[in-house]
Amino acid sequence: MRRILLLVLATAVLQAEDWPQWRGKDRLGVWDETGILSKFPAGGPQRVWSAPIADGYAGPAVADARVFATDYRRAEGRRGTERVLCLDERTGKLLWQKEWAVDYSGLQYALGPRATPTVDGDRVYVLGAMGDLFCLRVQDGAEIWRRDYQKDYNAELPTWGFVAAPLVDGPRLVALVGGSPDAKVVAFDKMTGKELWRALDASSEPGYDPPIIFEAGGVRQLIVWHPTDVASLNPETGAVYWRQPFKIQAGLTVATPVLSKHGLLVSAFYNGSRMYRLLDDRPAAELIWKGGSDSEIDTDGLHSLVTTPVVDGDYIYGIGSYGHLRCLDARTGKRVWESLALTNENARWASGQIVRNGGRYFINNDRGDLIIAKFSPRGYEEIDRARVMEATNPLNRRRELGAVHWTHPAYANRHVIIRNDKEIVRFSLEE
Repeated sequence: MRRILLLVLATAVLQAEDWPQWRGKDRLGVWDETGILSKFPAGGPQRVWSAPIADGYAGPAVADARVFATDYRRAEGRRGTERVLCLDERTGKLLWQKEWAVDYSGLQYALGPRATPTVDGDRVYVLGAMGDLFCLRVQDGAEIWRRDYQKDYNAELPTWGFVAAPLVDGPRLVALVGGSPDAKVVAFDKMTGKELWRALDASSEPGYDPPIIFEAGGVRQLIVWHPTDVASLNPETGAVYWRQPFKIQAGLTVATPVLSKHGLLVSAFYNGSRMYRLLDDRPAAELIWKGGSDSEIDTDGLHSLVTTPVVDGDYIYGIGSYGHLRCLDARTGKRVWESLALTNENARWASGQIVRNGGRYFINNDRGDLIIAKFSPRGYEEIDRARVMEATNPLNRRRELGAVHWTHPAYANRHVIIRNDKEIVRFSLEE
C-alpha cells in the first residue's frame, strides 16, 4: 500500500503539462513541469521527430496529444494558401489539415500566419494573417464557424497583418479585430461565432498584442494594450473599467503585458516601458513610472519588440531594441545592467522568447539557439546553449545569418516543439 501511495505521489509531482495557446497556460510564459534536464546532452537536446512545414511566424499549440501549427504556401505573386496542420504529438504524423486561399497584397513580411492557435476542449481557434478566424473541430478539422475581420467588421489590414491570438474566456472568444464601428475588440460566442459584445473605437489601428486577463481590484480585468491606450475591460460585457493613454509609434504594441506585485508592465520598441499600479479596492490604474526615451537607439530603459519581458522579484529582465538583455529595477524603471551575451548580436530587433521554468529560464533567441539561463540583479548567468533551429525568416535589414527565427516554441510534456519555415521539430527536455 505504501509503495502504491508513493507511486501516486510521484506521478502527481511529475504531472505532464500542455501548451494550449500563446505563451502557454493563462498566457504567462511559465512552464511548471518538473523532471526537466539541467543541461543539454552532448550535441544538444534529443530530436524526437520532425515534420515538413511551410512559411509562418506562428508558434505551435499542444493539447491532448495533438500539435496545432499554421503555415503559408506561396502560389503566384502574393497569392497563396494558409493552412492549419494537426499532428500527432508523439510521432509527428499528420492527422489532418485545413487550408484557405489568401492574397497577401499590402502585407509587410508576407511570410505566413502570425497567431498561435488557441485550443479549448474539442475546438481549436485559428487566426490567419489576413483576418480569417476559424473555429474548427479538434478531431478532424471540420469547420464549425468562421469570421472574416475585413469583410465582416470593415477592419483595415494592419501593416504586419493580424497577429493577436484570440482568447477563450468561459463561453466567450475574445478577439482583437480592429473593426468599425466600435469593434476594436469583439467577444464571440465560442460555440456559434455569434457576436456577444464589441468595445473600443477603431479610430486607431488595433496593434498586435493578444488580449490577456488578470484579476485585480476585486474583479477580472481584460487587458487590451493598443496603440493609443492601455485599456481594462469587463470580459463579460466589454464595459471599460479604465484607460491609460500611451501613444505608440507605428502601432507596435507587440510584447504581452506582464502583471507582478509591482504593477502592470508594458514595453514598446520605440516608446519604452511603463509600469501601472492596479488599485486594490476597485478596477482602476495609475502610472508609477515610465521610460524617458522615444528613440529606438538612445534608450534609457527597456524597449521591447518581439520579446515579452519577465518580472522576477524586484527586477525586470527583457531584450531591448538592439538585442541587449537588460535588467531594470521594477520599482523605478532604472537600468541595472545590460548584456549582449544572450543574443550575440547588436542588431535592430534582435530578440528571444523567454519562458520561466522553476528558478531558471529557457530562451530561444532569433539565431535558432535554445538557451538555459538564470537572471539576477548581479548579471546574466548562462547554463547551457544548443543550436536547434535554422534561422529562415527573411528580414529586410542586414543580419549576420541573413534571416531570423522569431517563432515562440511550445513547452509541453517535457519536450519543446519549435518550427521554422522548413520543419517543425519535437525535442526531448526530459532529465
